[in-house]
Amino acid sequence: MATCPKCMGALTENHRCPHGTLRRISDALSIVGVGSVIGGLFAYVIDERPSPALVLAAAALGAVLANAVRQAVGGKT
Repeated sequence: MATCPKCMGALTENHRCPHGTLRRISDALSIVGVGSVIGGLFAYVIDERPSPALVLAAAALGAVLANAVRQAVGGKT
């Protein structure tokens, strides 16, 4: 059976993808934003007065980890 390249669902006669492009982008950006905020706050948990470079690095790492978890749980890239 053929699959849809966008949503990986079964491609039947009446197939419609469940979400549009804008919704998928906003979902991904919101997860990455939350991950970066948590990563930045984690730098303040570790150190009382962290340097801005450490906060930025922790935020970037949090965003990357949140995106990786989203892709692993979602099963789609």
